[in-house]
Amino acid sequence: MASDDTLARRLLDGDQRALARAISLVEDDDPAGWDLVREVYPHTGRAAVVGITGAPGAGKSTLIGAIVTNRRAADRTVAVLSIDPSSPFTKGALLGDRIRLTEHFLDPGVFIRSMATRGALGGLSEAALQAALLMDAAGRDDVFLETVGVGQAEVDVIDHADTVVLVLMPGSGDSIQALKAGVMEIPDIIVVNKADHPLTDTMVREIRGVLSLAPQRGWRVPILTTEAVRCEGVDDLVDKLIEHRGFLESEGTLSERRRHNLRSEVISLAASKLRRRLERRLEDDPGFQRLLDEVAERRLDPASAAGAVLEQEGAEDAAQT
Repeated sequence: MASDDTLARRLLDGDQRALARAISLVEDDDPAGWDLVREVYPHTGRAAVVGITGAPGAGKSTLIGAIVTNRRAADRTVAVLSIDPSSPFTKGALLGDRIRLTEHFLDPGVFIRSMATRGALGGLSEAALQAALLMDAAGRDDVFLETVGVGQAEVDVIDHADTVVLVLMPGSGDSIQALKAGVMEIPDIIVVNKADHPLTDTMVREIRGVLSLAPQRGWRVPILTTEAVRCEGVDDLVDKLIEHRGFLESEGTLSERRRHNLRSEVISLAASKLRRRLERRLEDDPGFQRLLDEVAERRLDPASAAGAVLEQEGAEDAAQT
């Protein structure tokens, strides 16, 4: 369709409004959005994608703002995708990009977008990687993904980024909580932000102790301290981001990591589509309602009911073929 072709061309030319429109289409699960991703996908793979994760209040947004300032000084174009909690009423982002990175709003080399999780576990919206691909296709040199936070089920930023940065805050017990949640297994770089806190050195020692328990990999995870508000330590962080990117390229593992990321995305999208299809099929199915009645009356356990649903689905699919 001519309009879609025009949108794709404008996107590939780096048009900010076209990029915003394309992300909205994908976020709304509009078929035109998925068609657009398919069209521009061959033009992706050039951007450096960095995931920034950490507990709420650790200063992730401020730190990203400082990193963006550094990258723009190096004449690199930047896109930031901030994943926010969803409003229970509108399903939109609660925080929104109006209060983020305000000093970069008027810079044409910076694109900022908030995206609601819409109930997605893992700290990232289902459409996050698609949005990152669109930012990549639009010619952005660096794409930063900021997650809503970290916890037991919020570590899937590793499946969306080339480099993962974990931001911790001294005096919060984050290092212990992150260890319990398995979060310490995912970062390529650890940042202790708000380093003017008196317990910063204690936290750095705790983190070193935690990392010493992990199996040693080729890349040794550095621990950096920053004060993002004053832009202190940010240059060192950017140097480590560049160094990690070079390590992946020199070791030949960048394409391997991206293949793993895309595998996870394909499985995630397939699972989401299957779930929606299943929900539509079962919505008015009297047989499913009878199963639910048996579960509610404690005559059938939920796992057995799920097995029966899958058997029925398999039989219907076989009959259709």
